[in-house]
Amino acid sequence: MANKTADLKEQERQERVNETVSRTDQFFRENKKTIYAILIALLVIGLAIVAFYKFYYQPKSREAAAQMYPAEANFRNGEFELALNGDGNVLGFSQIIDDFGAKGGKDVYFYAGVCELQLGNYQEAIDYLKKYKGEESILKARALGCIGDAYTGLENYKEALNYFDKAIAAGDNMFAATYMLKAGVVCEQLGDNAKALSYYKTIKDKYPQSMEGYDIDKYISRIESAK
Repeated sequence: MANKTADLKEQERQERVNETVSRTDQFFRENKKTIYAILIALLVIGLAIVAFYKFYYQPKSREAAAQMYPAEANFRNGEFELALNGDGNVLGFSQIIDDFGAKGGKDVYFYAGVCELQLGNYQEAIDYLKKYKGEESILKARALGCIGDAYTGLENYKEALNYFDKAIAAGDNMFAATYMLKAGVVCEQLGDNAKALSYYKTIKDKYPQSMEGYDIDKYISRIESAK
């Protein structure tokens, strides 16, 4: 009896499999042309993507990277106007962005933003720096801190403080003291001396060996003596 039941179950299972195969075969026969068209379209799209990457994107990326070298050298030498706008012989970061976008690397927006900041073009600096998407913690924190500097230059102290706080969170290391000091100064501009004092005391307690830590007592004393 048990064997007969097992045989029936196996027969039912086989019938279901055969039915499924039959339906699949019928569907394929009825939609053969459509399926082939879809497969051919996918193949063409795949080949187009490969061709675009190999024959356009990669050469453009190499060309953009080559243009970056002289601009980066000018940046390191403090020639910010030249680094940003070029001189007719070599391209600057702004032209590289216009011609190649981010193909020269994510850092191109960082470099362009810092150049604009150094030249006093604060809104332009913000626009570039907000496009920087690097994840390396020190550079990410510096980009956020530079946005804070630009907002400070625009006297938008609330937004400046917001970005200095972001920079502190992104670069929780010795460099954080730099952004804390700037945040404290901005708080003083906003009339919030208590919050400014909390930044200064954090520098004194957490980063006493930083450049800011050596000088922080005068900031603390200035606020405490004004109470």
